[in-house]
Amino acid sequence: MTLLTLIRHGETDWNRARRIQGSTDVPLNDDGREQARDAAAALRTQLDIESTVVVASDLARARETAEIIAAGLGLEVSRLYPELRERSYGEAEGLDGDEFLVRWGDWHTAEVPGAEPWPHLRERGLRALGEVVRDAGGRDGGMPASIVVVTHGAMIRELIRYATDGELPLRGERLANGAAFSVRYHPDRLELLSYAPADA
Repeated sequence: MTLLTLIRHGETDWNRARRIQGSTDVPLNDDGREQARDAAAALRTQLDIESTVVVASDLARARETAEIIAAGLGLEVSRLYPELRERSYGEAEGLDGDEFLVRWGDWHTAEVPGAEPWPHLRERGLRALGEVVRDAGGRDGGMPASIVVVTHGAMIRELIRYATDGELPLRGERLANGAAFSVRYHPDRLELLSYAPADA
């Protein structure tokens, strides 16, 4: 059993404009960097820093968030994982919510050409977490007390859905940029320990 803190990357200009990013590599804005610093300050009071590892998706917004958090904890990012990337939204990337609604209808039932299927995202995320946990064990198999995993909104949503058998997140709930969600990793399941969505 390993404690994972899943952190959504800080804000980007596309987040602020409610544009769909997906696999598009958009950098943090200044508010996003401040959110990363705030996340680091919160983690300093919650984790055993000497036994913590920080990893991230390799997309710029997650990587920089992780670098800021790690620096705030006196650590370095130990590894970047392409499999922790955001869901690809295919033809929807770059569009805002209104354009999406006109083209494909309701967000929760839309079939977007080129988008990564939700079951594939879940499988990819669980596979990535397994790899993260194995890598953190190192050659001697000793595990750190906790692993900070900086990733993306849809990825975290799907992992939470898996952990709660679909009960969370509720329809319409947003996961805030810079927000942290704690889960305990077991080889056959995730156990959600903390959940705090933003206001819808």
